[in-house]
Amino acid sequence: MTSADRVAVVGTGLIGTSIAMAAIRAGDAVRGFDADPQKLAGSVERAGLSPASTLEECVRGATIVLLCTPVPSIPQLAAEALTLAPDAVVTDVGSVKSQVMAEVRSKVDPEGLRRFVGGHPMGGSERSGPEWASASVVDDIVWVLTPAPEADETRVARLEAWVGRIGARPVRMDAERHDRLVAIVSHLPQVASTSLMGLAATEEADEPEILLLAAGGFRDLTRLAASQPALWSDILIANRDQVASAIELFAQRLLALRGQILAGDAGAVEGVFDGAKRARLGLATKPTVRSGVAVWQVEIPDEPGALARITAVLGQGHVNIEDLQIVHSPEGGRGTVHLTVGAASAASCAEVLAGGGYDPIRLA
Repeated sequence: MTSADRVAVVGTGLIGTSIAMAAIRAGDAVRGFDADPQKLAGSVERAGLSPASTLEECVRGATIVLLCTPVPSIPQLAAEALTLAPDAVVTDVGSVKSQVMAEVRSKVDPEGLRRFVGGHPMGGSERSGPEWASASVVDDIVWVLTPAPEADETRVARLEAWVGRIGARPVRMDAERHDRLVAIVSHLPQVASTSLMGLAATEEADEPEILLLAAGGFRDLTRLAASQPALWSDILIANRDQVASAIELFAQRLLALRGQILAGDAGAVEGVFDGAKRARLGLATKPTVRSGVAVWQVEIPDEPGALARITAVLGQGHVNIEDLQIVHSPEGGRGTVHLTVGAASAASCAEVLAGGGYDPIRLA
């Protein structure tokens, strides 16, 4: 049986509190500190961690220290934590790694570098604050670790084991490669979502009804625009070169598609959509999804218990839901659920829904 760790969480927002909850679930003792007393109090209430009034109190005696603060503050906190907790492995959760690793290197001695391991759990939400935290945020996510060449292998392996023990999947990666990849799959989506929402908001000045026409696709694509502005400004600036390259590549693809649309080249446009669809389905790891999916649209009333009823009907009919999205009607009173199931379950899903009094429409 693996012995419990003494975990210190510095920064008790959504991700810090979620990690704390996952660690407590795994049997660890967790102490937390935040410069914002209200945020710390919220984390104590949500996660049940032990509060600390100072950084020193938080990390004293810890075996693992997690720095869950905005990117600009991580290097200095790392230097302090490495000094205050001489036996701990210190890691961070910043979504930019090259800059963090370089600045930590400039602030700590070689012994400190042996105990610092850059990290980035690929989970979270556009929401913020401990009140939205959940241990499930960590479940089965990829947790990137970017140890420096000087990092002690035993300590890196120890951190990997801990990440796996609380429910995530540790993946080692070079810091520069990490930053290049997340610029495309994490940072660029935020830029695109924010830009699209900004465009619609600007157009609303002349067309006040434009947002009334916003359907599920628009709502899905602009969900990230509700993220914290200051947090994302820090992230994008810290990874500016890689983000700029990603934006350039994205712009090239948009302009190419624009040209095909203007030229009336239906075959080329369809090819772009078909390639993207196949790639999107390939994101899934489950064999049932890789073999194909079916998407059913079902209208439900906008009232308490409506979603629970439809999922109960499918559960009783032994239909597994691979994905689920809800689109609320701007007029209110009803909503639309998009249910994704494995292709092999398409027919039975329709039968079960119809038997439960629903009128499903197949979208894909």
